[in-house]
Amino acid sequence: MSTLTSRDLNSSSTQDSTSSFTLSYIWFAVSLTVLTGVYMSYRFYQQAYGMSAGLDSTEPIFQEIWMRLFWIQLPVLFGLVALIQLYLFFTRDRNIDAITPEVELKRYFYFTMWLVVYTFTFYWIGSFFAEGDGNWHQTVLRDTPITPSHVVLFYACIPVYLMFGIGGFVYAMTRIPAFCKGISLMHVFAVVGPFLILPNLGYNEWGHAYWLTEEIFSHPLHWGFVILGWNALSLAGVLMQIISRLRELLPIVFKPENA
Repeated sequence: MSTLTSRDLNSSSTQDSTSSFTLSYIWFAVSLTVLTGVYMSYRFYQQAYGMSAGLDSTEPIFQEIWMRLFWIQLPVLFGLVALIQLYLFFTRDRNIDAITPEVELKRYFYFTMWLVVYTFTFYWIGSFFAEGDGNWHQTVLRDTPITPSHVVLFYACIPVYLMFGIGGFVYAMTRIPAFCKGISLMHVFAVVGPFLILPNLGYNEWGHAYWLTEEIFSHPLHWGFVILGWNALSLAGVLMQIISRLRELLPIVFKPENA
């Protein structure tokens, strides 16, 4: 008759702990897939109707193709931003100090997924659509602040990345103890900086009404976009905070011998 040693018992408990720790990647994969489809659709829409219907804002076709899209997406996208934050707030953990290390570790992984999707959205706005906006204005002088490039860049891409930037911030502050008990300055910079690009748009359009800067990127008028966009680099600081806590949680959840 065999006997179980303490090492066998520890190994068994480690396997039970490890096997019970699971993560769901469904919403993460769905988010990236849907966002890719949305961004590509916007890009194809610009390609199809930019030059044919976007050169003169006084023409009826401009109102039909671009202003209709503008007025539809504003309430839809900003409405989604508000609904997601309200959902995260009302479903918050009201007993945050009682969560187990396993639950806390899972939430850190999900928080990281929020940040990855946020980075993904920021990549699209900072590459394809921001560069496309500059190319558009170097080719076509703006006759209104609402241009085919602005409809997508400022009034679609920004609400989308606010959806995940603010969403990740609210998620952390309502579900992760370290972020509930204090404000992460790096996280504030990473979210608030890019958010301020939207109000900075008003200053940008006011400046373009008085100075011909189509499209001199080094002009001081555009410095705000660069500085505020660079605030997204603060995500590296948030990542360091996450890693610091993961180093404490992993040995607890998976036991020292397998950590």
